[in-house]
Amino acid sequence: MSAPLQVIIAFGSVAVLLGLMQVVRQLATKWDINAELQRKLVHVGTGLYAMILPWLFADRWPVYMLVGVTLLVMLVLRLPNSRLGATLHGVERQSYGDLLLAISVGLCLFLAEDQLFLYVLPMAVLTLADAAAALAGSTYGTRIFRVEDGEKSIEGSVVFFIVTLLISIICLMLMTPFAPANIIVISLMVAAFGTLVEAVSWRGFDNFFLPIGLLIFLSVHAARPLGELVLLAVTFALSIIAFKTIAPKIGLTNHAARVYVTTVFLLLAVTAFQNAIAPILVLAAHAWSRGAAPSQSKYPDLDIVAGLAFVSFGWLALGNATGANAISFYGITALGMMTGLCAIALNTARAKVRILTLIAVGLTCVAVRALAIQLNPAPTYWNGPMWPLLIGCIAVMGITPLTIPHFFGHKRVTKIVILSLTIPLITYLISMGIST
Repeated sequence: MSAPLQVIIAFGSVAVLLGLMQVVRQLATKWDINAELQRKLVHVGTGLYAMILPWLFADRWPVYMLVGVTLLVMLVLRLPNSRLGATLHGVERQSYGDLLLAISVGLCLFLAEDQLFLYVLPMAVLTLADAAAALAGSTYGTRIFRVEDGEKSIEGSVVFFIVTLLISIICLMLMTPFAPANIIVISLMVAAFGTLVEAVSWRGFDNFFLPIGLLIFLSVHAARPLGELVLLAVTFALSIIAFKTIAPKIGLTNHAARVYVTTVFLLLAVTAFQNAIAPILVLAAHAWSRGAAPSQSKYPDLDIVAGLAFVSFGWLALGNATGANAISFYGITALGMMTGLCAIALNTARAKVRILTLIAVGLTCVAVRALAIQLNPAPTYWNGPMWPLLIGCIAVMGITPLTIPHFFGHKRVTKIVILSLTIPLITYLISMGIST
C-alpha cells in the first residue's frame, strides 16, 4: 500500500469518526437517547474501528498520524458551544476518556509490536466489556460503590468480569499458541485484574489504565508457567487484604486504597523488585505529605497515581522508541518525586528537623539507587556518571518546595512531576544525541 493512500485512509478515518458522532447525535435527538448511552455508542464504534487498524494500514506511522489528528479534533470538540462535541461531553461528570482512548490506541499498537494479541485483546476489552458494564450498571445496578465523585455498581463489575473472560479466551485461542489450561488461567487473571482496574478508574482514565495495564500484564505474564501464575494471584489477593486493613489507619478512602493496591501490584508484576521500590516510595511520601501539608486538590490520592502512571508509561514508551533502556532515568525521576513530596511534608517542621530528615531522605535515595546498580544490567548507551544526575535531582526537588512552598498548593502533583522530570529527561535526550 502506497504512502499517499495510507494518508488518505487516515484522514478518511477521522471523517468516519465525525460521521459516527453526527449519526449518534441525530438518533439521540429523534429517540431521546441519554448522554451516557450516546457516549458509549461512540466509544464502541471507535473501539471496533481501532481494532482493525493493524490490518488496515501496511505501516505504523499512518496510525500514529491518525492518533495525532484525532487528538486535535477531540480538543476542538471540547470548545464551548460545540454541538457535535456534546455527544461525547454531555455527561455531567468531568471526563478525559475521549483523549485517553486515542492515546491508548497509539501507545498500545506501539508497545505490542508484532504480537497483535497484546493490542487486540486490551482494545476488545476496553470496547466491549467496558460498554457492557456501563450499560448493565446504569440499567440494573442496585449495589453501588463510590468512585471519586461518581458511582459504579457491583452488577456492572460482574458483567465486566464475564465479558472480559470470554473475550480473553477467544482472543488467546485464536491468536496465540498457548495450551488450553494456560489460556483459562490467564483469562481468569486478565478478567480479575481488568475488573479491578476498571472499578478503580475515574474521569475516563479507564480508557488509558485498562488497555495499557492489560497489555503490560499480558506481555510479562502470558507465557509464565501455571505455578507462577497461581503465586501471583495469591500475592494480589494478600495485597488487597493488607491495603484494606491499613487504609483507614493512614486516612485513605476505600477507593484510594483500591487504586494504591492496583498500582503497587502492577509495579511489582511488571518490573523487578529493585525497580519498583522508588515508585512505591513515591506513594508513601505522598501519603505523608497529604497529611502534613494538605493540597488544594479535591482528590490528591488519585492525582498521585495518575502522575506516577504518566511517568512510568512515559519512560517505558520513550525507552522503546529510542531502543535505549530508560530504567535508570525512570528510577531517578521517581526518587526526585519522592524527595519533593517529603520536602513539602516538612514545610511546617523546625529547621533542624527539615535538614536531618532531608539528609535521611537523600541517603535513602542513594541506597535505592545503589541497589538498582547492583541488580540491574549496566546500560550500554550512556557512559556518563549517574550519581551527579541523582544528586542534582534530589537537590532541586528538596530545596524548591522549601523555598517556594505556596507554589505547590495548587496542582501539586503536576508540578512535582514536571520538576522531577526536567533533569533526567534533558540528560537522557542529550545522551541519545551523543550516542547517535
